[in-house]
Amino acid sequence: MRILSIQSSVAYGHVGNSAAVFPLQRLGHEVWPVLTVHFSNHTGYGAWRGPLLAPSAVAEVIAGIADRGVLGDADAVLSGYQGDPAMGAVILDAVTLVKTANPDALYCCDPVMGDVGRGMFVRPGIPEYLRDVVVPRADIVTPNQFELEFLAGRPTNSVDDLLAAVDAVRATGPRHVLVTSVVHDDVPAGSLEVVAVSDAGAWAVTTPLLPIYPNGCGDVTAALYLAHLATTGSPATALERTTASIFAVLAATLAAGTRELQLVAAQSAIADPPMRFPARPLR
Repeated sequence: MRILSIQSSVAYGHVGNSAAVFPLQRLGHEVWPVLTVHFSNHTGYGAWRGPLLAPSAVAEVIAGIADRGVLGDADAVLSGYQGDPAMGAVILDAVTLVKTANPDALYCCDPVMGDVGRGMFVRPGIPEYLRDVVVPRADIVTPNQFELEFLAGRPTNSVDDLLAAVDAVRATGPRHVLVTSVVHDDVPAGSLEVVAVSDAGAWAVTTPLLPIYPNGCGDVTAALYLAHLATTGSPATALERTTASIFAVLAATLAAGTRELQLVAAQSAIADPPMRFPARPLR
C-alpha cells in the first residue's frame, strides 16, 4: 500500500507519525509522512520543544506531493490528533484530493479527544468538530471507549450498549469502527477488549490488561488496523493481527521498564503477529 499519513512527529519516542510510520514500513508499505508538529518529545512529559506547524505549511507539503502527480497512487489517508479545525480542514482537503484521484482510497481517522480518567484533553470545540465534520467523512474510525461514548452520545456499560453506540457512529458515515480499551460489565476482570464492527459483522478480542499506559499506543493501533484491513479485507483477521502486535509491543515495553513504546525491539511481532488472541463474533 501507499499511505499518506498526516500526523504529529517527535524526535524522541513514538507518537503520531513517529509511532505509525515504522510499523507500516515493517509490514512492507510505503508511507508518505506529513508532519503537523515536530516536537522534541511527546507532551506527556509535561515539557517539550519544537515547532507547531501552521496549517498553511502542512497544506504546502501536500500540494508539493500533488505536484508530483502521485496523490492518485495513494491507497489510504491516515490521520490522528487534530489540534485545530484549520488543520482538520487541511486533512479533509487532502482526503478529497486523494479520493477524487482514486475513489477506492480509504480514509482512516483516529479521533483523538480524550480517555477514561483524563477526560477531554483537546481544545474546546475539537471534540464536536471531529464528531460533526471529520468522522462522517472517514471510512475507518478507531476511537477508544471514552471517545466512542462521546461520538455516539450514549454510555457503553455492556456489549449491547457498545454495539448500539458503534451502530450510531456508523450511521453517520464510517463503514468500519475499531473500538480500543474496552472495559464494561461484560468484560472479565483483569482483561480488556478491542472490538471491530463492519457491515460483515462484529467481533471482539480479549487480552490481559497490562499495567502500562504509554503514549502512542492508539497511533500504532490505527495504523496497523488500517493496513491489515486493507490488505486482508477481513475485519476479524485485521483485529486479531492488530491486537497480537500491540500486546507484544506493550509486553516488551513493560519488560523494558520504559514509558516509550518498544517498537523496534518488538518489530518481529509487527511483521509476523503471534496469533494468540482469537476474534469471537458478537453478532
